Amino acid sequence: MDKDVIKELQNKSHDNKFNFETRTVQLNSGYVMPINGIGTYSLTGEVAYNSIISALNSGVRLIDTAYMYSNEEEIGRAIKDSKVPREEIFVTTKLYTNQYDHPSDAIEIAFEKLGVDYIDMMLLHHPGTNDVEAYKVMEKYVLQGKIRSIGLSNWYEKELKDFLPKVNITPALVQNEIHPFYQEKDVVPFIQSLGIVVQGWYPFGGRGYTKELLNNEVLMEIAKSHNVTVAQIILRWNLQRAVVVIPGSSNPSHIKENTQVYHFQLTDAEMNKIKELDRNEKHDWY
Repeated sequence: MDKDVIKELQNKSHDNKFNFETRTVQLNSGYVMPINGIGTYSLTGEVAYNSIISALNSGVRLIDTAYMYSNEEEIGRAIKDSKVPREEIFVTTKLYTNQYDHPSDAIEIAFEKLGVDYIDMMLLHHPGTNDVEAYKVMEKYVLQGKIRSIGLSNWYEKELKDFLPKVNITPALVQNEIHPFYQEKDVVPFIQSLGIVVQGWYPFGGRGYTKELLNNEVLMEIAKSHNVTVAQIILRWNLQRAVVVIPGSSNPSHIKENTQVYHFQLTDAEMNKIKELDRNEKHDWY
């Protein structure tokens, strides 16, 4: 893609509005991304393969993986075996900090493992030494058309203010930990104000915290009023904040359930009740 075309796309107004009919959002890169996908952290081997097959059969078209998840090969194989047209699937992967010294090699490894001709989205997994240099190599792949959109994972307001002036292509996406106990009330609007889409990982609180979150009395009451599960309430809450969701699961029924969040809408009062659950309680170190 030509540099001038990229600048033109980025100069257009991108308000991050979700299209709930198509269940997509247009990124500042010009590409369209599903707003509801599957995260694959901790899914490996045949479990990862079967989870992706199940997700694709359930209509999921956004897949999030990473070099550090050690499952890119299984995900690539599932995409191929699913018979779902490649152009319908949005694949996100990430470079880890130990790859920033040799980003070109790392990107080529991702292509080889996934077995795809292009990658829809590539993120830097965390801030780290040589992250700007690694990002600039990803920019070159964007210009070549091999990577369609690029972004960042685990970057917050301070890190973004430092990082963004040093790069040429504004990230299309920033992916952070977001759940009712850690809502990023200031960070999310800040990122969105830059024309960058926000994506949340650990929507159900993460390991060791999921049970407490899914049994929260406030969330259970709201779920009962809509005749849905607490998990569905949490996902819908994210979507109504214009936060893309990538819940992880290897359970086919849960994977399907996580897609069924478009037949109801949370009221302003319900959104405010969930807002009050924020503890600023981060459950992972990054």
